[in-house]
Amino acid sequence: MNIVFVAGGTGGHINPALAVAGTLKEKYPNVNLSFIGNRTGMEATLVPKAGYDFYPIDVAGFQRKITLNNIKRNAIALYRVFKSTSQAGKILEKLKPDVVVGTGGYTCGPVLRKASKMGIKTATHEQNAFPGITTKTLCKYVDEVMVAMPEAIKRLPNNRKYTVTGNPVRPSILSTTKQEAREKLGLDNRPMILSLGGSLGARAVNEAVAEVLGWHANTKKYYHFHAIGKYGMSWMPDLIRSKGVDYENLDNLRITEYIYDMDLCMSAADLVINRAGASTISELQVKGMPSILIPSPNVAENHQFYNAKTLSDNDAAILIEEKDLTGEKLIQAVKSLIDNKEKLQKMSENAKKTAVFDANERICEVILNLVNKK
Repeated sequence: MNIVFVAGGTGGHINPALAVAGTLKEKYPNVNLSFIGNRTGMEATLVPKAGYDFYPIDVAGFQRKITLNNIKRNAIALYRVFKSTSQAGKILEKLKPDVVVGTGGYTCGPVLRKASKMGIKTATHEQNAFPGITTKTLCKYVDEVMVAMPEAIKRLPNNRKYTVTGNPVRPSILSTTKQEAREKLGLDNRPMILSLGGSLGARAVNEAVAEVLGWHANTKKYYHFHAIGKYGMSWMPDLIRSKGVDYENLDNLRITEYIYDMDLCMSAADLVINRAGASTISELQVKGMPSILIPSPNVAENHQFYNAKTLSDNDAAILIEEKDLTGEKLIQAVKSLIDNKEKLQKMSENAKKTAVFDANERICEVILNLVNKK
């Protein structure tokens, strides 16, 4: 069995593909798994780190806002569509996959369309309640369209069948226990805060987290692991130091660009501060993780706000909109939870009640059915 995954752009598209790949490898050790992605995207780093073969193409997304600069960028993006389609064809000829599976991002478009024209079985998965343009377009080409939430079907073409699967979660996150994670990370019984500024680095989140670090870091009362993100690395370390936090010499802090051992960090945490992408929500649900969610306002249809409400409406998370976010407000939210074990336990139970635990298996079933139809 030979499966190719296509994913790109952000961790929210890449991690679901890695999660399903992990489940397939666990169930079928002899399966051949490969990834196609953007040469300059996060996938070029994350996929090889996960141990899979990565085949790069040159592709770029289109800009929706009309400006002179964006017109130039869109002209380049159009050229790259044709170039990446040719590149994808050559890679697919070499790999000869049984199925090509996309998990979102503009990288999926040219690869899945080319695979379909070559007669290769194809599938795509939409993680959000508000489907993106790529998914809407691919409905015309692919053999199977999977959606995480039934709400998405209302916003897709009504002339085809859809399979509701939930969102995939990496098997290592599902299986790692809190005790095991804390032992591997060398943590004692102090509470741990895990915060993330998004894979690219959200300035508003990073600035508020810097205030939180300034509040507690030097007391050493809590552990705090924070991922700054790609674009925050040029300025956030200096901001943290300006709060009086010499984070490189404090053993209760771990401040990095990206967290590669998320299975351990998520499992070890007592409280998570994060955006509200679909993959994040799913991981919080299956782990039963109390959270403070700060939805990105810069996404289509404001879908992260509605993702966050699935947890906040069930008293499993505190929702803070970015327009209301301040360092003081985030500190107060952390204070209200981090030492309140009873509250954290109740939020944990509520999060698990909303979880779909077999999303990986549902998606694998769709892929296997396509293999059998070949």
